[in-house]
Amino acid sequence: MLKEGKLYYSISEVAEEFDVTPSLLRYWEKNFSIIKPKTNDRGTRHYTQKDIQNIRMIKYLLKERRMTIEGAKKQLQKNNAKNVNTTSVIDRLNAIKARLFAIKNEIKYLEE
Repeated sequence: MLKEGKLYYSISEVAEEFDVTPSLLRYWEKNFSIIKPKTNDRGTRHYTQKDIQNIRMIKYLLKERRMTIEGAKKQLQKNNAKNVNTTSVIDRLNAIKARLFAIKNEIKYLEE
């Protein structure tokens, strides 16, 4: 889990958070203009919260919805045109999912 309150995250922190490789993040960066990590003189990437939200949306479209890169690009353009912040909806759904799994585990524990 990424630490709250940090301004920038390393590529390894972001890759671990999303369970992807750093090379996949670099690939997405080349294909999706909405991912724009800041880089220092040595080329080290520093991701902002906005980058992380965009990566979350891209991963959702590619992995969960099984869209192609072109399809995901079109969907992102559509979302931007509508100003729909679906990332927050995804975050809330993931939080609900995690809570449901916790409740399920509590029920299993009580049944034992």
